[in-house]
Amino acid sequence: MKLHELADNAGAARKKKRVARGPGSGKGKTAGRGIKGQKSRSGVALNGYEGGQMPLYRRLPKRGFNKPNQKSFAVINLGLIEKFIAEGKLDGKAEITEDALVASGLVRRKLDGIRVLAKGEIKTKVALNVTGASKAAIEAVEKAGGTLTVVAAAAE
Repeated sequence: MKLHELADNAGAARKKKRVARGPGSGKGKTAGRGIKGQKSRSGVALNGYEGGQMPLYRRLPKRGFNKPNQKSFAVINLGLIEKFIAEGKLDGKAEITEDALVASGLVRRKLDGIRVLAKGEIKTKVALNVTGASKAAIEAVEKAGGTLTVVAAAAE
């Protein structure tokens, strides 16, 4: 294959229709916009307008509620903690705090705190100190002989 042999697939690149270029083009004079009226003018955006009929976005009911002060937690799983300890990125002997988890690269940032979930299994005896944890995660850590302390997030 040579550079001059390269070509697009047939029908892949369509030429742009050039409007208002004389009567022979088939789209001359009014350029397919008809005569007069709002839509024949430039600068008209009628998205969502249905000719006076109640628009769809107003006919549909509003649902749900977004809490304005809701907390957003960084989520980690026990399996990942075990993996990071095995790889030597986390020190399993010392207490594992949220700052240690960020420093190891397990989570990017703390957000409103770090929450531990029970996906995966943990075999190492660890002392975890985090903002939140699921009941299953607490049980799994205690079953492995470790402790999981849940502390309230520091008010900033």
